[in-house]
Formats: sequence, C-alpha cells, structure tokens
Amino acid sequence: MTEPIRRATADDAPACAAILNAWIDGTDWMPRTMSPDAIETGLRQGLPKREAYVVGDPVAGYLSLDPAENHIWGLYVGRSGQGLGKALLDRAKTGRSYLKLNSHAANEAAHRFYAREAFQPIGAPWQGSDGIPEVTFEWRT
Repeated sequence: MTEPIRRATADDAPACAAILNAWIDGTDWMPRTMSPDAIETGLRQGLPKREAYVVGDPVAGYLSLDPAENHIWGLYVGRSGQGLGKALLDRAKTGRSYLKLNSHAANEAAHRFYAREAFQPIGAPWQGSDGIPEVTFEWRT
C-alpha cells in the first residue's frame, strides 16, 4: 500500500461523500435515509471535528474517528481489496490500545475484514438509527 494518508479537511467532503453515496447506492440492503447533498454537508461539517483521515490522491477512502471515545464512526473505500481500508485502520490504531466501531449486521464482507484486523464482535446485534441491525466490534492490543 503506497497510497498517501493524510488528515481530512472540510475540502475532502465532496470526495468522501461520493465514496459513501456510491456504497449506499450499490448496497441493496442499505436504504438511503439522507440525500447525497445532505451527506456531503454532514461530512463537510463533521470531518474537521473528528480525527479523520483520507487515503489516496485523488481520495479513494476515508476513516472518521472520535478520539475521546476511540470510536470509528465511518470507514469507507471506493476500491476494496487494495489495502486502503487496512491502511486507514492501521493509522487509527497507531498510539492506541483500543478501538470500537459499529457495522451493519448484513455487511458480512466488512465483518470478515474486521476479523482479519483483529476486531471482535461484542454483544448481540442491536437496532441502528437507520432501522438496520448493527453489530459492535472492538479491537484491543
């Protein structure tokens, strides 16, 4: 993985939104609960408030992390299977002994990825704010 990783800024919101919107539109079980413009606006406002990273030039993926809670709120890549998600997770793991994240229960590919990255599911699935069951995962050193 030789793609550059850097801190995300509000200027990265359009590229990050395009990645997330493509994932939503390409995932049959994921309902669209926000318009593409609302997603971009949310990212433009939210990325500067979090510890967020983008990978690639042009941007090919992003990770958004709440450092106070060590909670990953979003990890999306435009090209899976190329090490981009792993690189972003490795960056988030740096200097930490614990991370957690939520993943839609139907997202089995993500669950396999998180298992390879030493994340373990904890607790029973629960109802997410979008109406889709979610699973919480934790990583510890």
